[in-house]
Amino acid sequence: MARFSVRYVAGPAGLREAVVEAADAAAVAGELKVRVADIVTLRALDAVPAPRAAARPARAAPVASSRKSDFPLRLFCQELSVLLESGLPLYEAIQTLAEKEDTPATAAVLSAVLQGLEQGQTFAHALGSQPQAFGRLFVASVEASQRTGQIPQALRQHAEYLTWLNGLRDKLVSAAIYPVILIVASLLVVSFLTIFVVPRFAQIYEDMGGELPLLSRWLLNVGQAVGGQPMVSLGVLAGVIGAAVWAWRLPATKALVADMLWRMPRVGTRIRLMELAALYRTLGLLLQAGVTVVPALEAANGLVNPSLRGALQRATQSVREGQRLSDSLQAEDLTTPVSLRMIRTGEHSGELGGMLERAATFYDEELARFTEWVGKVVSPALMLIMGVMIGTIVVLMYLPIFQVAEQIQ
Repeated sequence: MARFSVRYVAGPAGLREAVVEAADAAAVAGELKVRVADIVTLRALDAVPAPRAAARPARAAPVASSRKSDFPLRLFCQELSVLLESGLPLYEAIQTLAEKEDTPATAAVLSAVLQGLEQGQTFAHALGSQPQAFGRLFVASVEASQRTGQIPQALRQHAEYLTWLNGLRDKLVSAAIYPVILIVASLLVVSFLTIFVVPRFAQIYEDMGGELPLLSRWLLNVGQAVGGQPMVSLGVLAGVIGAAVWAWRLPATKALVADMLWRMPRVGTRIRLMELAALYRTLGLLLQAGVTVVPALEAANGLVNPSLRGALQRATQSVREGQRLSDSLQAEDLTTPVSLRMIRTGEHSGELGGMLERAATFYDEELARFTEWVGKVVSPALMLIMGVMIGTIVVLMYLPIFQVAEQIQ
């Protein structure tokens, strides 16, 4: 028998330390009657531990940054859950991930988490000390899973949640990228015609003399004014584009556009379903991790669209006062007939978290069909509009030539 110094998570009691006699390191968890994943650090007392500097090069203490980092949270959750389910203690699993990491910023975050564990912090507290890498939702899930001893399951569920979130974002970007490219290309063609081509036609018609059609004369006057100072015109165009990009980044502009989309009859309904699906999936993730209803609602409140935030706050207050979740969400118009019945079924069966996940999945399929429909309708409509715009400019440029040809005949 050998003696081991072990630091482990003991359910609601939090972090504990003990000295255990066991046949080997693998038997320590059995002696303590805890899961292997709940063991934070494990050290053999009867052996001389190798100095840490010999195991790996010493790193400078990481400095937490308030800036948003590119920490690969989904990959971290997937790899850590696999290592924990393979039987590695928590500290050793994170240490393994830190040693294989070749990105300095990611390695610094993992080193900071390890440092927190060495100082006696719980896993959730150590993660919370790096807010630029680990959001409130993830920290809340881990904190609840520590009490239930289900850290690997919580990590796996959060990885699935991030996969869904990235997939939703990719679908929206894919649906928007072709129309955006089409609009930009069309505007560039119109700008080229107006700045460089129309002024040449204007000079030709001026030399020819004669009366021009009204619309052609208006177009040629604009072309002469713009083409007379091409560099100034290009500078103004670049300034307008820059101002548009700057305005789009303003929260007020995004809120205005979102409000306009919400008011559109068919689009607004689908956007609301998308927001509700995200809310249900977030709540389902937290509830399945062991978070109670009120803290789950409070954590989700910071992630929902501002247009739903007030309603969710009022629903949270109702639940805090003793109302059922289904009744509170229904009173604030945060349900649909389908989701309301599913949530009530989950409340009666004790599977509220899983039922919220199913409600979100139900609407994911409907939103996927709507996104496909939008792509099929919007792109041809934009092509038609831009084609008419460019064709009108070309026709107005050549219309005087047709008139001259008729006069000659």
